[in-house]
Amino acid sequence: MVRAPGFLAIGHVTKDLLPGGGYTMGGTVTYAALTARNLGVSTAVLTSAPPDLDVSGKLKGIQVHIVPAQCATTFANIYENGKRRQFLHGTATPLAAAHLPPDWKTSPIVLMGPLAGELGLEWLGVFPLAVVGVTPQGWMRQWNGDGTVTAKPWQEAEQILPRVDVLVFSEEDVGRDEALIRRYAGLVRIAVVTRGCGGATVFRDGVGRSFPAFRAQEVDPTGAGDVFAAAFLVRLRETGDAYVAAAFANCTASFAVEGNGTTTIPTRQQVEERLRSGRFCY
Repeated sequence: MVRAPGFLAIGHVTKDLLPGGGYTMGGTVTYAALTARNLGVSTAVLTSAPPDLDVSGKLKGIQVHIVPAQCATTFANIYENGKRRQFLHGTATPLAAAHLPPDWKTSPIVLMGPLAGELGLEWLGVFPLAVVGVTPQGWMRQWNGDGTVTAKPWQEAEQILPRVDVLVFSEEDVGRDEALIRRYAGLVRIAVVTRGCGGATVFRDGVGRSFPAFRAQEVDPTGAGDVFAAAFLVRLRETGDAYVAAAFANCTASFAVEGNGTTTIPTRQQVEERLRSGRFCY
């Protein structure tokens, strides 16, 4: 029997190629779902992947509905002189609202996390009872014939943001363009801009307030923004307070950077302890 999860993540899991060969499974929904699970929330993922990608094995304890695909959404990152070049070497099947198990429509928390344009405007309004969050990276990138990924303007922002509850994105997603940050923030009820060791800024009805990051020994920042987004939505649903949610999410994300990949996503007990005794970055 398929039951409604407390937290639903929608988007492609990814096959992230490693420099020395092999790959790891990543993507917004991977990091977000593992975060929600570790925080004690029943969790589900709607994604698309080929049979040879062990999605269920990676997402233990999480309901997974997989739309079949010929290949996985596959990224490669090349770092040269401190700069990253990103390549997209394949995409899985686009996700349509018709793919959603009917019982999941009543999920109280939904995160839409597109990475390669896999979610269309048809998803707007599917979850009238939920707190709906979006992480927009997949709507803000394009790629050419050889797979080179570059930024592009988010053309659908004016259509999407007034119809969701929370926008979470990194200042790096918009080239640290504060004018663009404020434009997006003015279109949605709650917007959160993550700033790495600079913490996060919460915009509520267009008015911003900053929250410091927690001190951490950074090993790998990959996925920290996705961990933040999931933790923010979970705590926002629990408390109704975006400021409380921001401090909680900053704390949760501080653990995520302390190990490789998903290995240090914390439990709720760990988060609560660091909230009591942790130190801030200033």
